Amino acid sequence: MTETKPYRVLLYYMYTAIDNPEEFTAEHLQFCKELELKGRILVAAEGINGTVSGTIEQTDKYMETMHADPRFADMVFKIDEAEGHAFKKMHVRHRPELVTLRLEDDINPNEVTGKHLSPKEFYEAMQDPNAVVIDARNDYEYDLGHFRGAVRPDIKAFRDLPEWIRENKDQFEGKKVLTYCTGGIRCEKFSGWLVKEGFEDVGQLHGGIVTYGKDPEVQGELWDGQCYVFDGRISVPVNQKEHVVVGKDYFSGEPCERYVNCANPECNKQILCSEENEHKYLRGCTHECRVHPRNLYIKEHELTEEQVAERLHAIGEDLPVKQS
Repeated sequence: MTETKPYRVLLYYMYTAIDNPEEFTAEHLQFCKELELKGRILVAAEGINGTVSGTIEQTDKYMETMHADPRFADMVFKIDEAEGHAFKKMHVRHRPELVTLRLEDDINPNEVTGKHLSPKEFYEAMQDPNAVVIDARNDYEYDLGHFRGAVRPDIKAFRDLPEWIRENKDQFEGKKVLTYCTGGIRCEKFSGWLVKEGFEDVGQLHGGIVTYGKDPEVQGELWDGQCYVFDGRISVPVNQKEHVVVGKDYFSGEPCERYVNCANPECNKQILCSEENEHKYLRGCTHECRVHPRNLYIKEHELTEEQVAERLHAIGEDLPVKQS
C-alpha cells in the first residue's frame, strides 16, 4: 500500500457573483497566508480560479472554509498529492476576467455553455466519426500532450482562440464539436462562445484533463504525452494505460518532455529541450537569444566570453563583432 504524501495541490474554479472583488481579494490573500498556503488565485466579479499547495491539514481547512461560504458551497476541488509545495509564494490577484477572452459580448457560463461530458462520455464522443476535438489551450501546452487526433489551434494565448475558430470555421461546421482544457474553466467560456457562434452540438470535458486522468473507468485512455500544469511540477501524467511521448526537442526533434524557458529574459519562450541541448545551445532559442547580453544561462554558469565563443563555434555560430 502506497503512503499518502504530506502535501496536496488543489485546482479549482467557480463562476459565481462576488461583490466587491477587490476587497475579497485582499481578505482572501490574508486568509491564505494565515493558513501558510502557497499558490496563485485569480478573483473577478464573475468568480474565483485558483491552484494552491499546502499540507493535508492546511488544504482541508481551506476546502472546509470555502465550502462553508454559500457562494462556493458546490465548488469542486481537484486534488493531487505532492511531496512538497508546488509554488514558492502566495498570490491572490483581482482581474477583470477569470480567463482572458476579451469578448465584446462576454459569456456567462451559468447561462450558456456547452454540454458537460463526464470522462466516459467524452471518451465515447471522441470516437464518433463526425466529432472534431478542439484543444482550448495554448500551443506549448498542446505540444507536451493532447488527446489523440485533437486539433491544435495555432495560438499563443487563449484570447486568440475565437478569431482562430472564425478563420477556420469551415472545418468545424456540421460537426460534433468537443473541447477540453486543463481543469475545465477555459472550456466553460469557450464552449459557450461556440454555442453563441451557432455551433449546434458542443460538448466540453467536465473537470478537464486532470479529472479525465484520474477517472477509474477511462484511466486517461486516448491521451498522449503529459498534461502541462501552471506550477512547479510543470507536467503531470494522464494516461494510466500507456505513455506515448509526443513532445519533441526544440533543437533536435528527438522525443522530449522537459520544458525550459529561453535564457533571454526579453524572450522567455518555453521550449522542450534535453539537458544536453540546454547546455549546447546556452538555453537560447535563437542565435540572438544565445548572445543576448542578459542571457541568464551564461550568468548562472559564470561562463567566460571564451567559453561562450567555444559553445557557439561548436554549433556553427560566432559571437557578434563588437563595435569600436
